Amino acid sequence: MTCIACGTEVPRSNAREYDRFGDRWGKRDRDFEHLCKSCYRECCHQPRQGLEADLVRADAGDADRAAFLANYYDVVTDDAPRERE
Repeated sequence: MTCIACGTEVPRSNAREYDRFGDRWGKRDRDFEHLCKSCYRECCHQPRQGLEADLVRADAGDADRAAFLANYYDVVTDDAPRERE
């Protein structure tokens, strides 16, 4: 398996399944990417419900990095946009 985070080749027994939708248990008719154990331990294991909507609201993929991070912070803290200069 190839770790999607660091690119290391690892045996299947040393890899962990990664599902971008956060549903590791619904395996029927699905393909999974994999992480090495080291990268897997560094992942945030919080629920992802609503993440896609938050990313859209923060202009992910459209705003530059600084603007996206500021927007995302606003979205996940209190939904109130900050004044921008």
